[in-house]
Formats: sequence, C-alpha cells, structure tokens
Amino acid sequence: MEPLAKESCAACRPNSPRVTAYEIVNLKSQIPDWDFIEKNGIPQLERTYKFPDFKSAIAFTNSVGEAAETEGHHPALLTEWGKVTVTWWTHAISGLHRNDFIMAAKTDAIANQFPT
Repeated sequence: MEPLAKESCAACRPNSPRVTAYEIVNLKSQIPDWDFIEKNGIPQLERTYKFPDFKSAIAFTNSVGEAAETEGHHPALLTEWGKVTVTWWTHAISGLHRNDFIMAAKTDAIANQFPT
C-alpha cells in the first residue's frame, strides 16, 4: 500500500462515497495521532500540533494552507500561540472521504519539518 502522504486527492462531488468502517480501520493506521470527532453530526479528523511560539505556529498554518491549495482540499485551521488545530472533512459529502486521510498524512509530514 502506498503511503497516504504520497497520494493526491481526487475530485469530490456530492455523490462521492464516504469511507467505509473497514477503510477507516486501514487508513487510521497511517495517521495514529489523529482523533475522530463529530461536529454538527459530521464525522471529522482532528489533531492539535504544538509549537514553541506563535511564529512557528503561523508558519505551519501557512504550509498546511499551501498544501491544501495544491490539492484543492481545505481544512479548518485554528492558529493560537504555540498550537494549531487542524480539522479535515469533506464538505461535499458531509463526512469523511479518502482525501481527508491523505491530507491528514500530508499535514503530519509538514509538521515533521517544524520544531516542537
């Protein structure tokens, strides 16, 4: 299986399939530090990253934003002093798609380039 961080996002439409429970189990192994949450009835992936200062946190936010633009898939980003919370879900299907797991893995790869 190719690492998720090496994959590219597929175009999503309202009729695109959500990930199955079986797929979630397999994909989660590549993003073990992400939490499954539900907001307004919509399943989402969320993780908070810690940084030594605001400058690092905002630089990380900008890097995640650039990756999101490249892939055409955008997260919710909450940037605070010393931490950034990233939340992925697919708006078009109000749930989780493989793209969300791909972008979570890409986000982890970006985080590995920053001091903690």
